[in-house]
Amino acid sequence: MQILLKYDMRVPEGAGPRETFYAECLDQCQWADGRGFAGVRFHEHHRSDDGYLPSPVVMAAAAAGRTKTLALRCSVIVLPLHDPVRMAEDLAVLDLASGGRLELVVSAGYVASEFEMFGQDIGRRVELLEQGIEALRLAWTGESFTFRGRPVRVRPRPGRQIPITMGGSSARAARQAARIADGFEPAPRKYLQAYLAECERLGRKPGWYPGPGHELRLLHVSEDPDATWDRIKQHARHENDSYLAWTRPAGTQVGYSAVTDADQLRGQGGYRVVTPEDCLRLVRELGPDAEIQLHPLMGGMDPELGWESLQLFESKVMPQLATEGLLP
Repeated sequence: MQILLKYDMRVPEGAGPRETFYAECLDQCQWADGRGFAGVRFHEHHRSDDGYLPSPVVMAAAAAGRTKTLALRCSVIVLPLHDPVRMAEDLAVLDLASGGRLELVVSAGYVASEFEMFGQDIGRRVELLEQGIEALRLAWTGESFTFRGRPVRVRPRPGRQIPITMGGSSARAARQAARIADGFEPAPRKYLQAYLAECERLGRKPGWYPGPGHELRLLHVSEDPDATWDRIKQHARHENDSYLAWTRPAGTQVGYSAVTDADQLRGQGGYRVVTPEDCLRLVRELGPDAEIQLHPLMGGMDPELGWESLQLFESKVMPQLATEGLLP
């Protein structure tokens, strides 16, 4: 079982100074380091009114400077939006500076306005992703090669060949990941089976994929869940509706749904606000292979609420999980 933090740095209007949320994020990463947390995950999107994190590599580098053991998961990087040669350089530096703690997940993307912003054709996103993954791998050999007619040599090279996991939300993406990537992060999890089946068909050993629990939008621990949900639900609604505005036009199914009331989100099970005791029951049900991601600044919610949840999880949930052998 692995416990991670995750951040997308959404700060809707009226939530507070954006600088405060960035400082709190780094403080929380530093706090979690050495407390049994496995890593921290940073997302990527662009052109979002609430300031959704556009630069996960920069944020991971900032977290690297405040931590010593946390894995730094850039997940997902929308690779077709970037020059993969430049990205290879940035990721190599991040991996070297962090002592090999980078975990990389890339995807083809799905938001048309982002492709327009960067002058890319969304109709070529699958092709661009494949080209990008190939370029990353060649770049990290440190040897010369040609990319799109350009002579390339990337130095410094990372101290290892960084595994490239692919994210995706379709059976097609699952099959592509089995063919070209070192693992698969499905959203939703139902596409995992397509990945495993394609790996078997190709005679390839499956790479990394997240365990049960990965799809929880929020797992928040509170001594008074109902009162805490009343303070959190507007932020859950903001997150859900913001994603839906991206995914619905793209036809992407990642588990967000149209609701008329924020309380519906809690009833659907993706957003959990639970007591320490109920949290233990839930995590036990997910099993030893679970990957639990805590989202302590979700949708611009009060950082004080995030801290309360983290500290309750650390003091009342993690010791029991360790006793039961569910934590490394």
